[in-house]
Amino acid sequence: MIKRIRKAVFPVAGLGTRFLPATKAVPKEMLNIVDRPILQHVVEEAIEAGIEHFCFVTGRNKGVIEDHFDMSYELEDTLKRRGKNKEHAAMTAMLPAAGATSFTRQQAPLGLGHAIWCAREIIGDEPFAVLLPDMITMSAKGSQRRCMKQCVEAYGQHGGNIIAVETVPPADTHKYGVVSIGADNGHSFEITGMVEKPPQGTAPSNLIISGRYILQPEIFELLGAVGTGAGGEIQLTDGMKALAAKQEFHGVRFDGRTFDCGSKLGFLSANVAFALEDADIADAFRAELKGALG
Repeated sequence: MIKRIRKAVFPVAGLGTRFLPATKAVPKEMLNIVDRPILQHVVEEAIEAGIEHFCFVTGRNKGVIEDHFDMSYELEDTLKRRGKNKEHAAMTAMLPAAGATSFTRQQAPLGLGHAIWCAREIIGDEPFAVLLPDMITMSAKGSQRRCMKQCVEAYGQHGGNIIAVETVPPADTHKYGVVSIGADNGHSFEITGMVEKPPQGTAPSNLIISGRYILQPEIFELLGAVGTGAGGEIQLTDGMKALAAKQEFHGVRFDGRTFDCGSKLGFLSANVAFALEDADIADAFRAELKGALG
């Protein structure tokens, strides 16, 4: 029987050096996309996919993340007394249930694989999701299914391990983890291999790993033994390659849009895209954009 995906890991210990000085005191995950932090967009995507427990792997100076997903009695009381019901509802709607969040520390920046490994005691012996907080997704027009929802649906069909992918120009594949394609039904496909940042011209496809995963718990033992890889860090891709020798992996082609908010261009693009989807400001914002573009 396929076990249900109840828990998700959010590796939020990164330093955000590409956004300095903005991230000197504010974690990059807490920078806003329109009216909410990047990380809240990602958590909402997990909730949409049925996730019930949220494990944040943090680092130093990340306490504001824990505060954000907690109650704020003074603020909530003030909003209620002033009749700001819409704002109060928005504040409380995004709060996970009591006991549904866990926080653990990655004491040293040893890579994504090490960050996931740090969550091993919280996740335990069950399959789990991983959502990279730099990446936020937007469902396709007419759909309410963001990327993790589609991954969970594919997991229900295939079991095993699931990786979300997207297409990039062949000239850009050397920047990412890239997968090899096996049996393919158009939306999901068998993954027959993975390579991290292949030299230009050697990638097995132009499908890159895009920051959403469903993994079996055996990955933890492998990550603990795999050693350092590219960049002198413990790479999640290396752990997945070791797991793929024992278990099936399938890829999911996400049919919406993904924004890399770890880059300035991706961050700004996400703000524009989400602003244009916000009914309260879309028309006025579109007019402002047209004016700015001359």
